Amino acid sequence: MTISNDSSAPLVVIAGITGLQGGSVARALAESDKPYRIRGLTRDPSKPTAQAFAGQGVQLVGVSLTADNVAGVAKAFQGADIVFLVTNFNEHMDKQREISEGKMMVDVAKEAGVKLLIWSGLESLSALSGGKFSRVEFFDAKSDITEYAKQSGVPLVVVQAGYYATNIFEGSYALKKQPDGSYVFGLPVPATTSVPVIDVAHDYGLYVRAAVENPALGAGSEVQSGTLISFGEMVAKLSEVSGKKITYVQMTREVFIEATGMPEYGPMLADMFQAFEVHGYYGPRPTTRTDLLAREPRSWADFLDATAVKDLLP
Repeated sequence: MTISNDSSAPLVVIAGITGLQGGSVARALAESDKPYRIRGLTRDPSKPTAQAFAGQGVQLVGVSLTADNVAGVAKAFQGADIVFLVTNFNEHMDKQREISEGKMMVDVAKEAGVKLLIWSGLESLSALSGGKFSRVEFFDAKSDITEYAKQSGVPLVVVQAGYYATNIFEGSYALKKQPDGSYVFGLPVPATTSVPVIDVAHDYGLYVRAAVENPALGAGSEVQSGTLISFGEMVAKLSEVSGKKITYVQMTREVFIEATGMPEYGPMLADMFQAFEVHGYYGPRPTTRTDLLAREPRSWADFLDATAVKDLLP
């Protein structure tokens, strides 16, 4: 695993290198037999995660990727051949801010003359559902940025992140431990609802690397990561691997929202899952063929086998 410092190697600028997606992109490129220079952007280069990348040869740049910091972002993108962009709605929960920041970075990348812009987009669940599921702002915001980037004329590949394998263990809708030591995982959709699960830290970068190296997924492509599996199958496999009794429960929308403990965010999550049930995570788009990748990504079963599941269970 090496990162080049040869000036003839393409310079890849990675936004959010200390995050799950950005870090995965850096590791995937470092695993390649092709040379890359990597510049990692982070608000705090002193963080241990950032310093670990610095020790591997990543050039760290401390920068705030906010819409009012065009000059700082332009400096960070200077000389880039390839730029990877990602935004984080959960940092601020503000759709318009996410859109503004994403559009600003697209503009700066275009001005910098990048040969390829790789954007971590998502589908508009509002558009897929004809406005029925209109509250999922973090999907719709990323879709707006995707359309803006397409219209900008910058050489673009959209690499969508699938459903995080860690979601079942984290956050307001994680599985809940019961008094008898068993677990319940509840969502407002049937157990047969499927999502494209991905071990983001381990595998998301594979899809970005393919967008860089595989001509079949070059500029103009849209890449959908992950492997389809139903929530019921996920729970059954988790129960098998952990040796714990884990039950999937289909909740009503109202009970699910109440269970999240977030009256404002809960309806957004309910819309998201119900849109997955009716329209699919990627709408009609299939997941990208794994034979186009440098290696096979982990399945849900692989993720559980490679993870200390007992440490993840609440």
